[in-house]
Amino acid sequence: MTITLNNRPESFAAETMSIARIMDEKSFHFKMLVVKLNGSLIAGESWPKTVVRDGDRLDIIHLVSGG
Repeated sequence: MTITLNNRPESFAAETMSIARIMDEKSFHFKMLVVKLNGSLIAGESWPKTVVRDGDRLDIIHLVSGG
């Protein structure tokens, strides 16, 4: 499948994948993340069961705090 991940095309061998699996494959292991799938916010507890399909847009944003 090919998706848009953070404004870039990304290809994966599987036809569908969960958000959690994509995050694992891309090594997104930050503590403070905001995830949007096709413009909708996805809560952290839903990442393992939310399926991403070919053509979807996935945004994974790492929040950084500072002063």
